[in-house]
Amino acid sequence: MKIDKKLIKELSEYLEEFNLTEIEFTEKDTKIKVSKNNVSINNQLTSGNRNIAAPKDNANQINNNNSGKEITSPIIGTAYHAPEPGAKKFVEVGKKIKKGDTVMIVEAMKTMNHVPSTDNGVVKEICVDDGNPVEFGQTLIILE
Repeated sequence: MKIDKKLIKELSEYLEEFNLTEIEFTEKDTKIKVSKNNVSINNQLTSGNRNIAAPKDNANQINNNNSGKEITSPIIGTAYHAPEPGAKKFVEVGKKIKKGDTVMIVEAMKTMNHVPSTDNGVVKEICVDDGNPVEFGQTLIILE
């Protein structure tokens, strides 16, 4: 089996571009799965399943040593800063918010899920761009 290095590189770039932790590509009997921690290729036609795993270059990973209270995504989906396009954003950097205030919407399976603040504080940083995909547990906002 020949390993398509170009495809693996392209999938790795998608991880960074779309802020994903894992992506999988399947074509016929070959499956390629790339994650932040490893790359694996699984070819179903070989006798027994061959898995090739190699550590991914961690140079591109950002080390976030954020001080403050983090508000994280409760689900996987798409993050939105406002209730509808063109509307006023739920939060802005420097805005004081209370526990329970909606800080963002995460849309999953055509359902808009309001994400409440888990604490009182002032918005220090908004970590996700409007319309970007988010993972479960990913930091959305940091409060001071």
